[in-house]
Amino acid sequence: MVDVSNDSQSVETLRWRDGRLEMIDQRVLPARFEYLPYSSASEVAEGIRSMVVRGAPAIGCAAAYGVALESLALRQASREAFVAGMEKGFEVLAASRPTAVNLFWALKRMREVWEANKQGTVDEIVDRLLAEAHEVSAEDVRINRAMGAYGAALLPDGARVLTHCNAGALATAGHGTALGVFRSAVEAGKRISVIADETRPFLQGARLTAWEMVQEKIPVTLITDNMAGHLMSRGEIDAVVVGTDRVAANGDVANKIGTYMVAVLAQRHGIPFYVACPLSTIDLAIPDGTAIPIEERSADEVTGFRECQWAAEGVQIRNPAFDVTPAELVTALITEKGVVTQPNRENIAALFAS
Repeated sequence: MVDVSNDSQSVETLRWRDGRLEMIDQRVLPARFEYLPYSSASEVAEGIRSMVVRGAPAIGCAAAYGVALESLALRQASREAFVAGMEKGFEVLAASRPTAVNLFWALKRMREVWEANKQGTVDEIVDRLLAEAHEVSAEDVRINRAMGAYGAALLPDGARVLTHCNAGALATAGHGTALGVFRSAVEAGKRISVIADETRPFLQGARLTAWEMVQEKIPVTLITDNMAGHLMSRGEIDAVVVGTDRVAANGDVANKIGTYMVAVLAQRHGIPFYVACPLSTIDLAIPDGTAIPIEERSADEVTGFRECQWAAEGVQIRNPAFDVTPAELVTALITEKGVVTQPNRENIAALFAS
């Protein structure tokens, strides 16, 4: 456990130190800021599963490093044990969380490197896999910067922007997707203020988004999830920007549970609803939102938080972690290749044609 300074300008959600991966423990923010160390694929998978790290891009980066770590951990094994161990590492990482497509995108990318170098020496394989993991992380920051610039242009000066969950630096390798749009807008000189849904039941908006914005002195107001419609009806929200964990080929968007309600409210009040969406989050193999797997998480997240329990003993619990927003409710996707208005199969397919 490594304590660090609470300076958002130097925060790295994931960082490589002394031959191991360190990740911010997002479960304890904002009360504590600390990194936890990881040395194998199974350890990284548990970090993903238990939400030490969360957010689709960050999960993808973590998985890439998980593969590299497994090769390092197996460096002294026999060739047969090395190959078997690597396959097991891919398997355990793939089973960590089902909804975020970046996980599978990153594993596919790492597997291609693994397969291309499988006949090389163990040292060569380890070096190639680690280099690829570093590139996945660096590329994520570049993509977020590009999305931020495109998204910032959509927001007028003085815009009051609602976001749901956390799609910030903490959900990526840096800068963020939805919050990256806000950061880029502020860097461009726009006076942006953020309204953050608390995002029940895991409170990512209250604990993480609000924390990120406070650290950077971007004006932020925290509301409970059931207050968004009230503020919209009073003309106090000008736009909505959220992230996403998976986008289907037709433009349907899976994001943190509650996003669908926000999109419906935004349409009712004539408010643009934007989704910050790296191309790695678009899954062309999924025809529409009905085919996106929705993770169901532990009842403990709904019945209470940490040591406090507020639900009656014996009550039945549902805890889907995500919902699907139909494409017709999405004003535009903000990608690293530009803004896609009226997302549909043709417009989305065109992003991959160039």
